[in-house]
Amino acid sequence: MKKKVAFICVHNSCRSQIAEALGRHLAGDVFESYSAGTETKPQINQDAVRLMKELYNIDMEADGQYSKLISDIPEPDIAISMGCNVGCPFIGRPFDDNWGLDDPTGKQDDEFRAVIAQVDRNIQLLKETILHSA
Repeated sequence: MKKKVAFICVHNSCRSQIAEALGRHLAGDVFESYSAGTETKPQINQDAVRLMKELYNIDMEADGQYSKLISDIPEPDIAISMGCNVGCPFIGRPFDDNWGLDDPTGKQDDEFRAVIAQVDRNIQLLKETILHSA
């Protein structure tokens, strides 16, 4: 059975959504990807949506992604914090990893691209880790 990986940040509108989309795209054969937050936003960050379409041809909104609370997703086997500059949300258990990513919201496209590229690398590493631990 595939492991369930949850990508968590406060608002579940940008970094965690990017991680969910790239997890499905790059590692869907190895683990199930979910994203959630302690608060929600009315929509996914539109710069993230635009750049994911441009870079990967992934339409996060058409793929059924939306801002979710931690209680809205299945119990994860692995929980990853995207990076909580102020304080990580409590999800009822310790995080397995903290990717320490800066939130690119409101910043230039090059900062978004840098975060997306780092999430891509982290997903690939996580996929390898899970494959070698099986």
